[in-house]
Amino acid sequence: MSEIRIDKVLVSILQRRLKSITEEMSIAMTRTTRSPILCEAKDFVTGLYDAKGNMLEQTENLPILAFSLAPVCKYIIEYFGDDIHPGDVIFHNDVFSMGNQNNDVAVYKPIFFEGELVAWAACKGHQADIGGAVQGGYNPQATEVWQEALRIPPVKVIERGKLRKDVWDLIFANIRLDIVEEDMRAEIGSCVVGERGVLKILERYGREVFEAHKEYLFDATEQMMRQEIRTIPDGVYRGEATAYYDGKNPGSEYTIRVTITVEDGEIHFDYTGTDPQTPGFVNGTFTSSASATILTFLQMVNPNMPHNEGMVRPIKITIPGGTILNAAYPAATTYGNHLCPNNADAIMRALGPVIPERVTAEWNELLCSLSTGSDPRKGGEPFVDIFFMGMKGGSGGIYGCDGYDHIGMIDASGGVLDQDYEMFEQQTPHRLVRHEYWCDSAGAGRWRGGLGVETEFVMGGENVKVVTFGDGDVEPARGAVGGKDGTLNVIKLRYPDGRWYTCTSKDLVENVPAGTVYFQQAGGGGGWGDPRERDPAKVLRDVRNGVVSLEKAREDYGVAIDPATWTVDEAETERLRSGG
Repeated sequence: MSEIRIDKVLVSILQRRLKSITEEMSIAMTRTTRSPILCEAKDFVTGLYDAKGNMLEQTENLPILAFSLAPVCKYIIEYFGDDIHPGDVIFHNDVFSMGNQNNDVAVYKPIFFEGELVAWAACKGHQADIGGAVQGGYNPQATEVWQEALRIPPVKVIERGKLRKDVWDLIFANIRLDIVEEDMRAEIGSCVVGERGVLKILERYGREVFEAHKEYLFDATEQMMRQEIRTIPDGVYRGEATAYYDGKNPGSEYTIRVTITVEDGEIHFDYTGTDPQTPGFVNGTFTSSASATILTFLQMVNPNMPHNEGMVRPIKITIPGGTILNAAYPAATTYGNHLCPNNADAIMRALGPVIPERVTAEWNELLCSLSTGSDPRKGGEPFVDIFFMGMKGGSGGIYGCDGYDHIGMIDASGGVLDQDYEMFEQQTPHRLVRHEYWCDSAGAGRWRGGLGVETEFVMGGENVKVVTFGDGDVEPARGAVGGKDGTLNVIKLRYPDGRWYTCTSKDLVENVPAGTVYFQQAGGGGGWGDPRERDPAKVLRDVRNGVVSLEKAREDYGVAIDPATWTVDEAETERLRSGG
């Protein structure tokens, strides 16, 4: 092979083209899936990987899924060895072979050029059902994996271009909802879009040029990440956070401990000392926890850095087996993705004092729900809905910027979208009453946290269950550098007879009667900096917009506002802020 002369302009073109292909894959998914979890909330990711499973690029609608694709790709390559052929399509979800969550089912399609394996296209989405004891996949009562889901280790559903009907039927005979089969076909279609895009690149530039420029891109990205890490002072930093209630033992607490070592352009996250795994489903896998580590750290570095293998080379992650972040077989682990907020808190508490202007105050701690049942309007057709709009609290403020309002889980980093109100009412038998910003939910600060929301709807349907998961009803999002905390979450049900029931953070409420009112508050993010240093004009704007009350403006920010004229009383404000 003759030496290839590197064209740096072409390197940039290829990087952007790879990114655009993953975005095209994402658009294909959005347009062809049927479950609102996928086509509306976009709880899926798309990516391209080289022949060895190294990340080429991704579109990270849900980052915690995105950073789980490459480890599985490498596992599949090892698993099948030489038995990988043009036209193969492989399914995978198994949490004990590098998967992150059972409901997150992936499709991998090998890409061949001139008879050689050159790359992979992959897509992973949260499916509406995956078997197990509870429709929808979340079972707070589970103690082992078989009570949660159908495990799918790497399996070819299409081999050399031919559907393996026996394998296909075996999988979908164990899944309740026909919509899952249709959505998995959409995932396959998304991978075909990726395959076509990569082949067009190879046809234009050739294999040798592509490989040489890919390696240069990896090396350049690695240097970018090393430069970012070098802006953090070398040292050893420690942080802790608590996960509350394992679903089995009320009042139980589990500590996540991370030691972060920064040295000469490399960073090591070591979770030695983290508490043992729980007896319930509040456990993570190595992949879900490592993905959480990466996505949290990426919020502290250059956001324009390409996302490829070079980006992760300087990052080392150690998570001992048998801990809450890396549970041993055959533990229940469906909750694992949702340990990301706790993991992120530990990382931010470690690095916040070192690089305070690059670390946000804490995000709203998650409390989420899903409802399942049958819809009498559609002849008893079953439905599953993850109530994304109700659980999207605010992010933490950061130096120079308020937190994002109503952004949602830190593991989604804003990628999960809201449900359309009308589609929510069409796809479930529920009727939305209100969905609005929650006044005073954001932690006060020089830069305030993002706002949370209040939501209310009337439940319909038959045989309805409500499943809740999270732990944001115990500890609010912490403020940073003198900022105040955000607010707690709550989910309540008001039954038709007037009784109220407050859901626990890991609950399975069965036989919810039609006419029950579902009420949820998703808290705001923590504030950054002393609230009394906030520009009074910004406080006035928030009060006029109804997101901060007159009382909180005075109490938290030291800003006196005349409600008759909607102006700041400058003399009184000066007195309040001076401690008078």
